[in-house]
Order: sequence, then structure tokens, then C-alpha cells
Amino acid sequence: MRLILLFTACLSLSTCIVFGQSIDAKKIKAHITYLASDELEGRGTGTEGERKANAYIEKQFRALKLEPKGTQGYDQPFEFKRGAHGTGETGTAENIIGFLNNGAEHTIIIGAHYDHLGLGHDNNSLDANPKGKIHNGADDNASGVAGVLELARYFSSNKKKEGYNFLFICFSGEELGLYGSKYFTEHPTLDPAKANYMFNMDMIGRLEPAKGLFVSGSGTSPVWEPLLKRLSSAELPIKTDSSGTGPSDHTSFYLKDIPVLHFFTGSHSDYHKPGDDVEKINIGGEVLVLNLIFNIIEELDAQPKLAFLKTKSKSMGSARAFKVTMGVMPSYTANEEGLLVDGVTEGKPAQKAGIEAGDLIIQMGDIPIKDISNYMDALGKFEKGQTIPVKVKRKGEVKLLSVTF
Repeated sequence: MRLILLFTACLSLSTCIVFGQSIDAKKIKAHITYLASDELEGRGTGTEGERKANAYIEKQFRALKLEPKGTQGYDQPFEFKRGAHGTGETGTAENIIGFLNNGAEHTIIIGAHYDHLGLGHDNNSLDANPKGKIHNGADDNASGVAGVLELARYFSSNKKKEGYNFLFICFSGEELGLYGSKYFTEHPTLDPAKANYMFNMDMIGRLEPAKGLFVSGSGTSPVWEPLLKRLSSAELPIKTDSSGTGPSDHTSFYLKDIPVLHFFTGSHSDYHKPGDDVEKINIGGEVLVLNLIFNIIEELDAQPKLAFLKTKSKSMGSARAFKVTMGVMPSYTANEEGLLVDGVTEGKPAQKAGIEAGDLIIQMGDIPIKDISNYMDALGKFEKGQTIPVKVKRKGEVKLLSVTF
């Protein structure tokens, strides 16, 4: 795919200058080229290829003199289960965490997941015959990791001390169910009360001018919508979604009452397929996205810590495939039998019935719920307007609630 020149303020492909800052397109391309190379075999969670990606990211953090903020240097190891929705064997992976200490009270978190689908063995590929094929994941999500590395480079070398610290995190286990980001938010290496907001970059490498940039989470703080509306332009039109939840790592932070924004240039025919390669990345478009993120941070640099708002957000389930929705955010990392609720959408049936985050749904109507698959099957059996009994386990006690769809 040819690169589309989306901006006019570029001195060359290697450097684009907007409002005085410099984002280096050559570095972005170099990061994506390595992370999406066949040598890494698709960066499957916990694989040797992912460990090579880990070593590469750590080398970049070290060169930038970021402080290690994991539990083992830059690394924060955690356990995960292979297979779709954690139904397979247990493995170990690591988040990679670097800290830029500006001596400030509060910190901006910038993150992206660095794992992908490996050789297509975890049942997440959309290819007809995926097993044994390298899923390089250039857009998903070498593009986001390149964004983290380039923003880390800029903010650690721009000869300016912003009014906030920066925590740069590359998560593992996202493709298997947000394992890494959830583990971090439950075992933070930074006081969550000191977090100002979190930016998540997941698939920012395929910008198309006609589609623009999708930014979700705009309802999680009162500042986001007016600011994003003002920064939207003909070169980079911005479309917003207020939801603080979705199938990426910002969700884990939203559920801890931290304002979030998720940057996304849109899906494409290579999504979760072996064809997601570096040749199809729009480097110039990614430069525009990173310049936008820079400008948001600079606009808010003199502002106090952002206020957090809960949103009427979308559940992670595939509600569009059914006549009804519960409005819950399922956990993909729970080990108990049942459906563990990570979050509840305001105004939806679950919230109205009194279901809370932390509840374990064990029965819907006369259907036992043992896992997320049972839950999804059950949703297909109910009608809008129908009222059903739902059993949940809360702190060891079974409660019977009435849910009306």
C-alpha cells in the first residue's frame, strides 16, 4: 500500500513539525518493521517471538533512560491462560513499564499492547486456515507500540519538563483478554490516585483520510469532547465515541475510574489475518495521530488533574448479534466457574437489576452459566421485554435478581 501524504507541514518523510514538536517517521517505521518481522513469528503471548519484542522494547526504554517501573526491572510478569477466553494451558508473560520522572504529583499513562496472534494457534485468527501462518500484526499492534516508543523518545528528549510525569506501558496478553492491563491495574506499580489519564493506542497504522481517526472514551472526562472537536481538522478528522469500555486495554483503566482515550484508525480486511504487514502501514498517517496526542497533552499541561466521568458505555459482549443485552463487561481472566462481571453499564438491564462489578453470574433463567460461552448462548434465547431470574454469587453469597431486557 502506498503511503498517503496527509499533512503539509512536513520537511521530509523523516520529520513532521507541528506546533514546534518533532515526531520522527523513520523511527516509527523502523520500530514497526522489526516488531512485525517474520523473525518474531507474530509475537504470540508468552512465546519466544514475544520475548524478542520484549527485549527490543526494553532496549529502547533503557536508551531513553526511563526508570524501570516493573516488579523485575522494566518487566511485570503475570500468568495467563492460552486459547480463546482463557480455556487453555497456563503461561507467563510480561508487561514492560518505563517511567519518566518530571518530579510532578500526577502522571500521564501512555500504553499499547505488544502481543499478537503468533502462528494462529489460539483460535483468534480470522484466516480460514490460520495454524502455522505468521500473523505479523503490523497494525495490530506494532503500530501502537511504535507510538509508545516515539512519544517516550520525544518527551524524554524535548528539553522541556512537562507538568506531569509519564508512565509508558507495553502490555502483553491483550489478544487473549486484556490480561496485562488488567493485571497492572490490579497490581499497580504507581499509585492509581496519582494517575491523571490514560491514552491507549491500538491499531493506529492504517489511517484513511475519508474515514479519519476514531477516538473512544471521550465521555470519561468533561474536557475530552470540546478539546477533540477543536483539534479535529481536514487533515485529521476525528470521530468520537463516549464509551470508556471496549475490546482494548483502556478498558482496564476506565474500570478503575481513570479518564481514558483510545486511538484507532479503523479495521480493515487484514485484521487478525497473516496479511497485516508493514508494507501496508501509513507512516505519514501515524505521524499525524502522534502529533494529535502530543497536542492534547500540551494543551492540558497547565491544567489540574482531570475529573473522571462514568459513561453509558457499550458492553464487551457481541450485543449486536442478539435481540437483548445485559450491559456487563465480562472478565476474560477469571478462573471461577461462571461469568465474572468486571464492569456494569449504567442504565442497562444488569445495572437496573442490581448486578455489580465483582458479581459472578452463575445462572440466567434456567440456563447454568459456567463460562462466557454459556453466557453468550444464553443471550440468544431471550427476547426484549422479557424478565428472567438471574443468580449471582457475591462475596460467597448467592443472590437471586430479576433482570428485564
